[in-house]
Amino acid sequence: MKLNIGFIGLGIIGGSLAKAIREYHPDSYILAYNRSLPPLAAAKKEGVIDEICEEVNHRFRCCDYVFLCAPVSTNIHYMKLLKEYISPDCILSDVGSVKGMIHQQAVELSLTDCFIGGHPMAGSEKTGYDNSKARLLENAYYILTPSENVNIQKIANYTELVSSLGAIPLVLTHQEHDYITAGISHLPHIVAATLVNLVRELDTEDEHMKLIAAGGFKDITRIASSSPDMWQQICLENPENISQTLDAYIRMLIQVRYQLDQREAQELYSLFSQARDYRDSIEILPEGPLRKSHFLYCDIADEPGGVATIATLLAMEQISIKNIGIIHNREFEEGVLRIDFYEGCDCEKALEILKKRNYVIHIR
Repeated sequence: MKLNIGFIGLGIIGGSLAKAIREYHPDSYILAYNRSLPPLAAAKKEGVIDEICEEVNHRFRCCDYVFLCAPVSTNIHYMKLLKEYISPDCILSDVGSVKGMIHQQAVELSLTDCFIGGHPMAGSEKTGYDNSKARLLENAYYILTPSENVNIQKIANYTELVSSLGAIPLVLTHQEHDYITAGISHLPHIVAATLVNLVRELDTEDEHMKLIAAGGFKDITRIASSSPDMWQQICLENPENISQTLDAYIRMLIQVRYQLDQREAQELYSLFSQARDYRDSIEILPEGPLRKSHFLYCDIADEPGGVATIATLLAMEQISIKNIGIIHNREFEEGVLRIDFYEGCDCEKALEILKKRNYVIHIR
């Protein structure tokens, strides 16, 4: 069935979603609005979208789906504009990682018969349309949070669309979503940022902590390199749930909890900004006393025999695999398949072999 789909915002998630729809539903008609024109021009040139919208207007009236893919505050603004244009049969959704505010806005605008919140558990520290890709959603959980008045058929249609893109749909209430993501996504970012800042403050002038911590420490704190702007917003949008998870954590995070409860935006920004800058300054150094993990990520199509083919290629070269598996929660991972090795030399050899076979490989 041909779909008419609109996008507000075309960053890494919006762009990846548009590319996936174009790949799996090539007959779809896709129109998009973005605050800046270069991502739209690139998407139009690549054939990802059919129409560039320089403003949100009546052209969105034809849409079966409209995806809000900007920050929450911006999405709320455009939700108000879209109310005038979207048809009664349209499914309005977003891709944000916090759902409370956007659902409240849907209630205030009387859009609870068409709004279904969405959160693809996929992404990267990288941002922007240039880093988007169709396979970003593949085998990733895609959480749906329907408003109370949305009929079952719309939920079924959206679930079917998500499945057709290779993602795994999961239906939750928006309250459940915000509670769960506070524990598995939002709190880990605070933990990573706080750990980086703790080491930054305690380190000696000759930075011996930084030197020794560059192995496992860098792996554990990778997500601290995410955008401080984005995580400042997330903390301010979901403070109650994050604060509740912090109650179970250690004394070191009490100050962070205070900043969150007091909505101290600049302090929260500094937390993530300083963590990102310091973490990014850590060079790749020789292994410390802790054993280093050897793994790579590989982009593969979700088709029968894909994993077996890779395993066979490596086995033929006498490469021992410690573990191999599909990544389902890919919010901060690149690549569909993670392969772990016992030795670094095996990982390097596998990298060379798979690249020669034209597989796209990501190394952390």
